[in-house]
Amino acid sequence: MIIIKRRAYARAGLLGNPSDGYYGKTISVIVRNFFAEAVLYEWDQVELVLSQEDRSRFDSIYDLARDVRLHGYYGGIRLVKATIKKFVEYCQAQGIKLHEQNFSIRYYSTIPRQVGLAGSSAIIVAVLRCLMDFYGVQIPQRVQPSLALAVENEELGIAGGLQDRVIQVYEGLVFMDFSRDKMENIHGYNCGVYEPLDLAYLPPLYLAYNTAIAEPTEVIHNDLRGRYLRGEPAVVEAMRKFADLAQQGRQALLERDWATFGKLMDANFDLRRSILKLAPEHIEMVERARKVGVPAKFAGSGGAIVGLCPDDATFQKLKVEMATIHCEVIRPQVIA
Repeated sequence: MIIIKRRAYARAGLLGNPSDGYYGKTISVIVRNFFAEAVLYEWDQVELVLSQEDRSRFDSIYDLARDVRLHGYYGGIRLVKATIKKFVEYCQAQGIKLHEQNFSIRYYSTIPRQVGLAGSSAIIVAVLRCLMDFYGVQIPQRVQPSLALAVENEELGIAGGLQDRVIQVYEGLVFMDFSRDKMENIHGYNCGVYEPLDLAYLPPLYLAYNTAIAEPTEVIHNDLRGRYLRGEPAVVEAMRKFADLAQQGRQALLERDWATFGKLMDANFDLRRSILKLAPEHIEMVERARKVGVPAKFAGSGGAIVGLCPDDATFQKLKVEMATIHCEVIRPQVIA
C-alpha cells in the first residue's frame, strides 16, 4: 500500500503585507515550529477523513457559536475537497490523464488557528503535494502558489493574496514581486516573480501569538479589497507604500542592515493601522513588544506579531511582558 505524508509550514510576513493581493511586493519567512500534514493512502473509494479540526462536539452553545465565527461551518475538510477539485481541473486543462487508483486522505495541523500564520493555506499546500506525488504530476513550482490561492478565492470565496502560498511552496526566505508588469500567466494562472534569499541575511526573530483573540483573515481583507477596488486614495497609496517597504527591506537584508529592517517593520504596521480599524487587543500586542524595545508588526492579519530580537536578554524580557496579556513568544525555526 502506498502511504504518502507531506507537510506545509506556517509563515510570518516580514514586510509588504497585505500588498500581495494588490500588485505589491512582500518578504516572508517560513516558520517550521508549526505545520499542517496531509496523509494519503490507497483506498477502494475516494474518502476524506474528518480531523480534530472538524469539530462536531462542543462544551456549550456559546462554544459552538465561537467556533463557527472563527472557523466557518465546515472546518478544514472544505479546503481538502476544494483542493482536490482544483487539482483535477488543472490536470484536465493540461491534458494530464490521472490513473484510476482511489485514495483516502486526512489532515492534521499544529498551526494556531486564525492568528495570521497561514493555517488554511498550509492544509491546501500539504494536500496538493500529496496529490502530485500520488498521481506523479509535476506542477511547476511557480504555478503551485497560484493554484493553491484559487482553491480559496475561486472555490470558497475567501479573499487573500499569493504571499502565504508562495512561501509555503518555496519555503525559506523569499522576496516576492507581484507588480502588474511582473505578473505572468502560466498554465492559466497569474504568477509573480519569486526570489529566494539566503537565510544567513536574516537576523534572529521572535514570534508572539494569542489564540484567544483570533480573527479570521477574511474579516480583515474583504473590506480592504472593496475599498481598493473603489479606488479609495488612502488605500491605493498605502499599497504602493507597502510594496516600497518590502523593496527597501530586501536591500537592507542584503546589506545586513538589521536596524533599518526593524524600522521598516514598524513602518509597515503603522501604515496598516492608518488605513484599517484594528482590534484593540491586536494593537496592544504590538505596543507591548515595542515597549520592550523591539520592532513589531502583524505576521499576517492579526493575532500574531513578528519582529527582530537578536539579544537573548531582551527576548526573555519580551516573554515576560507578553505573558501579561497571555501571549506565547517563540523563536521561529526557519531552517530545516
